[in-house]
Amino acid sequence: MQVIQQGSGPLGLGETPIGPTWTTHYLLGADDQGRDVAARVLYGGRASLEIGIGSALICSVVAVILALVAGFFGNWIDTFLSRLMDLIWAFPVYLLAISLSTVLLTRPNGLTIGFITIDPTSLWVPTAIIAAIYVPYMFRPIRGQVLSVREKEYVEAAFGQGASNLRIMFAEILPNAMPTAIVLLPLMIATTILTESALSFLSIGVQPPNASWGTIIDDGQDLLYTRPMVAIAPGVMIVLTVLALNLLGDGIRDALDPRARVRVTT
Repeated sequence: MQVIQQGSGPLGLGETPIGPTWTTHYLLGADDQGRDVAARVLYGGRASLEIGIGSALICSVVAVILALVAGFFGNWIDTFLSRLMDLIWAFPVYLLAISLSTVLLTRPNGLTIGFITIDPTSLWVPTAIIAAIYVPYMFRPIRGQVLSVREKEYVEAAFGQGASNLRIMFAEILPNAMPTAIVLLPLMIATTILTESALSFLSIGVQPPNASWGTIIDDGQDLLYTRPMVAIAPGVMIVLTVLALNLLGDGIRDALDPRARVRVTT
């Protein structure tokens, strides 16, 4: 059975999908090329989640390390790292992301770092770009927590016992600053998914043959009157995913913050 009926044009391209009903194999219908919308949303969601989670994890690791170094050593190191983060923060998020994407995607041989070469169509390109632009947003609150923990009595006791800087940083300060990073991680994943979708919608994020929720919405914007589910389905998935991640972040914050716990009266 044909997926799409043959068109009447000179090329004989398909025009009308045979599927799009709830009783056939096409749960959400088919697009103008006869591709199953539900299947594309699932595959696109995999790419969006990979980029969102991967960029958020990279961003969190880099931000935690930089904040730990800046907050612990202070002086010119803290000043240099803080001003560097301010410089990145000064650029609008999407303007900076579009600029970096345009530069990297127009390189004929891709991005080369030492002996590593990244193809322009690789998912690592939007992952690295999104991770880089959001480091300052994780750096600031974690640095503030590190500065607060550094003044605690148990840290001063560790200094007095002659503990090394690495031991104090990773054994005393880091475990007490990690709850801030853990709370921010789900919110950062939601933000990176939105950013990836926006960049892919503008055709400077995920590149063909890969697909994401943003690219599917871009494909469906010309089909809103004939096949609205092509654009509506990935949009609904973005909304539900971001909402779920925000609720998860609020739940983690309430669980890790003793002052936010609700006392049950009997």
